[in-house]
Amino acid sequence: MATPKKKTNASRPAKRSPANGRSRKDADTLLMADHRKVEGLFKKFEAARTDATKKALAREICTELTVHTMIEEEIFYPGVKPEVEEDMLAEAYVEHDGAKVLIAELIAGTPDDDFYDAKVKVLSEEITHHVGEEEEADGLFAQARKNEDLDLNEMASRLKARSDELMGEMQ
Repeated sequence: MATPKKKTNASRPAKRSPANGRSRKDADTLLMADHRKVEGLFKKFEAARTDATKKALAREICTELTVHTMIEEEIFYPGVKPEVEEDMLAEAYVEHDGAKVLIAELIAGTPDDDFYDAKVKVLSEEITHHVGEEEEADGLFAQARKNEDLDLNEMASRLKARSDELMGEMQ
């Protein structure tokens, strides 16, 4: 797997204003908010000192990533497929599959298992790489935004509704 790119603010998509016709409630904005939430959880895990805290944070990370992956695969990726590079989309699905393996191992494990912390670290690195590819200037989100006919606001509503539904099922 390639080394994750360091992200800078310059690599993130520019914020859009209502003047250009799109609100901040579009699909990529919703997905980026998920990204920031999980990044914060990974940071909390790194700082955690007790097994109970690590276990709780790992479960929250796994839940957030499971829901996020599902909404991307069920709604976002199929919705933007005609707008994005086929290779980039295929890579995103494969990256999701790799994350799912680690998520399953973390959910089945406990912090006293061999390699538990290492699995969380590798998952964090994989997610950082994946997020970078989605958010970079020529990434999936930017490619999707190029099509003015694609209703990313409507898609955001569907993503949010499905996310809420999945979170309710997982609680």
